[in-house]
Amino acid sequence: MSNGNTKRVVVNIPQQLLEQVDGIALRAQTNRSEIIREAMRRYVTEHWKADIRAAMQQGYLEMARINLRIALEAFPLEHEAGGTVERLVSGV
Repeated sequence: MSNGNTKRVVVNIPQQLLEQVDGIALRAQTNRSEIIREAMRRYVTEHWKADIRAAMQQGYLEMARINLRIALEAFPLEHEAGGTVERLVSGV
């Protein structure tokens, strides 16, 4: 995959890790570069997913605060309405 869309980088990798990568590449009938590219893609995807989860969690927490505020504002009105219904039904 040596075309204009790629960039050569130099990284220091522990010997044992490199041997493991080479073994995987041999079994997968591919090369070291493709194994490392795939690992980087997966790493980036996992970070993207984590960012999305964090944003969703923040959104859910904000909605919980909004819903609680609405419920607290409506509670006295609901209580009053319930009392009115009870008085109307009981004839008081």
